[in-house]
Amino acid sequence: MPNLVLIVNPYSSGVTKDGVAAVEAGLAASAEVVRRQTEGPGHATELAAAAAAGSADAIVVYSGDGTYNEAVNGAAGLVPFGFVPGGGTSVFPRALGLGRDPAAAAARIAAAIAAGRTRSIALGRVNGRRFLFSAGVGFDAEAVRRVDGKGRRPDGRRPSNLVYGLTVARTLLERRLRIDPLLEIEGHGRAAFIFVANGRPYTYAGPLPLKIFRAADFEGGLDFVAPRRVRPAGVPRLVAEMFRGTADGDPRVLSGHDLDALTVRCDVPLPLQADGEDLGDVDEAAFAADRAALQVLV
Repeated sequence: MPNLVLIVNPYSSGVTKDGVAAVEAGLAASAEVVRRQTEGPGHATELAAAAAAGSADAIVVYSGDGTYNEAVNGAAGLVPFGFVPGGGTSVFPRALGLGRDPAAAAARIAAAIAAGRTRSIALGRVNGRRFLFSAGVGFDAEAVRRVDGKGRRPDGRRPSNLVYGLTVARTLLERRLRIDPLLEIEGHGRAAFIFVANGRPYTYAGPLPLKIFRAADFEGGLDFVAPRRVRPAGVPRLVAEMFRGTADGDPRVLSGHDLDALTVRCDVPLPLQADGEDLGDVDEAAFAADRAALQVLV
């Protein structure tokens, strides 16, 4: 049987002791499983790199999106990966069609291992950091930072999706629903902020997918949308377009599809996020698509 390393973040919102047992049992149907638990930020990168350098034939991560990102930055391209939903949102496994049930996702990953079945997908990069599904400069990255600033609950878990949604709304209201152009997208023009995607949906608001992009897919290059500016009268329409995935057809929004590279230059240092992780303030963000960079067990 193949050797599999299961990386578990015990602090992820949806990870439980019973869940870990069920996931491990499901994967053991098709592989010899060795479980490793993360102990802090960045540890998943080390664990994934060590697994890929050792005897692992595959890596499965049971966590939330931030730990997926860390693990892929440690070992992407070296061995196939599986992703079990264990976060408050778990955007990536849901976008791959694995749903939100950890045991069911583990069973499907085990079936893929048994059948030798993988899907080749692209990864995004921003300033050298890989991302699985989304990155952004400006407004959404600021919302991520504000949520992180609220700290963790006593059990070590991050704030809920409701807290994130309220933070986004509060951030907009503080600006009186107005955001002027703050960055330049090379070859495209000026915009208030930018969403960059490696696939779709961009994220989820509870059960609802925030599509933003109508044509983005994990096999292709990068897509982006960037409102030229935000004004109170245009916010309802912009929000509706984000949920429908039609913002790229709005003349007030810059957009691009299936790109190999994209450069963003900021008027002042702006927050940058990748897969919901705060990467600090940047003057420039260089995006690139790494096509066929990851073999996913689905």
